[in-house]
Amino acid sequence: MRTEEELKGISHLGNQHTQYRNTYNPEVLETFVNKFPESDYLVTLDCPEFTTLCPKTGQPDFGHIIIRYIPNDRLVESKSLKLYLFSFRENGDFHEDVTNIICRDLVRLMQPRYLEVQGLFNPRGGISILPFANYADEAHKDFADARKLAVLQR
Repeated sequence: MRTEEELKGISHLGNQHTQYRNTYNPEVLETFVNKFPESDYLVTLDCPEFTTLCPKTGQPDFGHIIIRYIPNDRLVESKSLKLYLFSFRENGDFHEDVTNIICRDLVRLMQPRYLEVQGLFNPRGGISILPFANYADEAHKDFADARKLAVLQR
């Protein structure tokens, strides 16, 4: 069981007065200590109800965001991630931008061994946009290259 010391800094989980900000807000992201830093294990976070706005038309864009990472010393707390992703709701950015912003923010937050963000956006005008961004530390560069290749081959 996690100790109170290990749970310090997690303020959103269990909070009955959660505020949902609908403009980009990376400050809501929180982490917790990885109890198994010696292991290379993969965490997948599946966010099927992502919403943002087209920066030109202001029309809503709906998508599915999948985040996978190999943690180092810290993991992202899932409620804070939910609040963070919700904060894109009124944010006007292209799909490619959003995917890279999420990747960049999570790398900055956790400093993982490996992280990827895949955006599966609903078609607009008959075209689906499916951006993929990833990051790897030096020891996981080959893994990152293999993941990019796997995504390209789909």
